[in-house]
Amino acid sequence: MNVTINGVAHELPSGATVAEAVKTLTETRNGVAVAVNGEVVSRGAWDSTALADADAVEVLTAVQGG
Repeated sequence: MNVTINGVAHELPSGATVAEAVKTLTETRNGVAVAVNGEVVSRGAWDSTALADADAVEVLTAVQGG
């Protein structure tokens, strides 16, 4: 299935979850927030939230600096 992650098309297996989408960008789970089609998905739901074809996923990571 095709999903858009941070504005870039990605091919993921059918039934892929939010957690799998996050792993395409980063292995870390700390300081990461995810929204699917504009709706925030809590970290506890990443493994159980299945994606559908044409979903738009936004993965945001916290950045520290001064």
